[in-house]
Amino acid sequence: MGLWVLAAAAGMTLPDAHAEKLATYVVEPTPVADEIVADATIESTRQTSIAAQISGRITGLYVKAGDRVNAGQRLLAVDQRAADQQLAAVRAQAAAARAELDVARRELERTQYLFDKQYVSQAALDRAKARYQSASSMAQARLADAGAAAVGPTLHNIAAPYAGTIASVDVELGSMAMPGMPLITLFDPGALRAVATVPQARAAALRPDLPVRIELPDVSGAQHWQTATSVTILPVADSLSASVQVRLSLPASAGVVARPGMYARAHFLVGAPRPRLMVPLAAVVRRTEVTAVYVVASNGSATLRQVRLGETRADRVEVLAGLSTGERIALDPLAATNKR
Repeated sequence: MGLWVLAAAAGMTLPDAHAEKLATYVVEPTPVADEIVADATIESTRQTSIAAQISGRITGLYVKAGDRVNAGQRLLAVDQRAADQQLAAVRAQAAAARAELDVARRELERTQYLFDKQYVSQAALDRAKARYQSASSMAQARLADAGAAAVGPTLHNIAAPYAGTIASVDVELGSMAMPGMPLITLFDPGALRAVATVPQARAAALRPDLPVRIELPDVSGAQHWQTATSVTILPVADSLSASVQVRLSLPASAGVVARPGMYARAHFLVGAPRPRLMVPLAAVVRRTEVTAVYVVASNGSATLRQVRLGETRADRVEVLAGLSTGERIALDPLAATNKR
């Protein structure tokens, strides 16, 4: 290792056997704009936690996490008997409320007649009116409950409100569901966004009018990079982290590879492009404290030269010192090493 470092520092020239076969890259200035890189998290703008409306045992579970479902597709079923019992109870309450309203109406009519004959006081008439109004409100509420409960199949057969992907199933077959209890979480993969956290000190430099690229580090291929379809800079800052959140809408096609909760990086352009010497990351050799590239001379010989690097952009990195315009470097350092 010590001999390797000394050789690198001395700029030792490797034997040029087969060096002409090395794939090379010509170093040329490339216009590259300044940018702010911020960590981000993928979120769904359309995510729903489906809860139970009635109590009962789960008698059918037709989906699992990760399944794609259509709008109206049946997700799970709650015991029909529980739904029937609840419907009967609600209808009984509605019938009692109607009876109470009928009694209050007749009492009001009688009190109004007696008041007109000056047999009762104004206070008695006011009490009769108040009782009638209370009974009327109660009856309306009970009738509304009965109307909702009458759609029994929608209560015990729960369906997807829209097409999407099942994020989680929070119950098991045979478990007990209670009103308001979360059962299934559903999200729309076509409505995703990246929420980036930008330091407050740099937020003023953001340019929403310029394209924002979103990097998905865990995704390979053409979809590794996405371009935001809209940019929203939230007007408030987090006092604890001294940062500002930026919401970046993703194209619908990103839902094929991106998922809520996934880590991402947002690249914000903040200035006009300026020429820089950019080289492929694959051409860089890193050994202990030495960072170098193999420079290929016109005669085919390869020389290891130490360089100083700057910012990394996608699969390229800026060279601040050690290379000049027009020089050629080996794209495969291992091949250059093996062909000494």
